[in-house]
Amino acid sequence: MRKHLSILIIALFATFAHAENFSEMSTQELISIMGYVDNKNKKKFENELRSRISTMTPKEKTMYQKNLKKMKK
Repeated sequence: MRKHLSILIIALFATFAHAENFSEMSTQELISIMGYVDNKNKKKFENELRSRISTMTPKEKTMYQKNLKKMKK
């Protein structure tokens, strides 16, 4: 399971870390690339992610909280 998740994260990072339209991504995809988004896209990314907090599942909220540390680097 972790191996598949790691592969997914790498694929998402390579595909979407340079994206500018984060609204097309799923919440799980956004959470998985936290800390890896280019600085030029960071504000758009953070705004999109914040807009989804109220609709996150408990599992997504846990992952979000865990990955917040990556964004503060």
